[in-house]
Amino acid sequence: MMKSFFIISLSTFLSAQSVAFTFDDGPKVAATPLLDPVSRNAAILNHLTSRGVQGMFFVTLKNGADHPAGLALAKTLGEGGQLLANHTVSHPDFNAEATTLETFQTEIQGCDAVIRTLPGFRAYFRFPYLREGATEAKREGIRAYLRAQHYRIGYVSIDTCDWLIDAKLQTKLEQNPALDLSPWRSLYLGHLWERAQVYDRLAKGIYGREIPHVLLLHHNLLNALFLGDVIDMFQAKGWKPVSAEAAFADPAYQVEPRVLPVDGSVLESSAQALGIPLNPYFKGMRSERRIGEEAGKL
Repeated sequence: MMKSFFIISLSTFLSAQSVAFTFDDGPKVAATPLLDPVSRNAAILNHLTSRGVQGMFFVTLKNGADHPAGLALAKTLGEGGQLLANHTVSHPDFNAEATTLETFQTEIQGCDAVIRTLPGFRAYFRFPYLREGATEAKREGIRAYLRAQHYRIGYVSIDTCDWLIDAKLQTKLEQNPALDLSPWRSLYLGHLWERAQVYDRLAKGIYGREIPHVLLLHHNLLNALFLGDVIDMFQAKGWKPVSAEAAFADPAYQVEPRVLPVDGSVLESSAQALGIPLNPYFKGMRSERRIGEEAGKL
């Protein structure tokens, strides 16, 4: 069934090379060096709006939006033309045995109750850690629940380690507020472009065509500082920014891979479902550990 779907999609859909910018876990109200929460949020929004880019923010309620100050940040994003979607209340790992299907549904409901009232709300859900279930019962149960609630899964095609670079950067800034940020910018842009190339090759290996990519980033200090450079880099390399809604309209994001556990980019799980080995595509890509080591040396 899935193989026939993929074959049909190859022959009937074409797309230009493009990328949607999505952000998990915000809005955050925790303190960071250099910028306070309002300034960080404003900087991210300015990077997007000044370049005519509409991002999608997957809100984790307990990072701030369950309090007035954080809710105001989320509302500012929506009023600024950005889209808001669901990333649970507390960011639990759905693959963990301790996280039951019923508990996870409550997490989704709790976030929905808050963000549904905000401008820019869209009924998309992204799994924390991109983990969609380690058992068939949980995987199929949550998919049925999301359909019943008229939610679509906000899949990712390009997975990144921006969160790791952000954590390393904050540690260094706490030690040295006058830290030279230029090497961090270079490391970040190089990391994202490397990942984009790897996942783009994988997409073409699966579909035989370009797909509109969905880039996973986070609502953090790193992007408050460098998101504009990220957008500029992709545009300079010929990748057109598109909205997440436009990207999600592509058949590559309307699949339900029946693999276990479901974990990571939708391209990884789709390749696994089709028996396409990942090693030839990922060979040579810097690992999370290596990225962390490189950041630690800056």
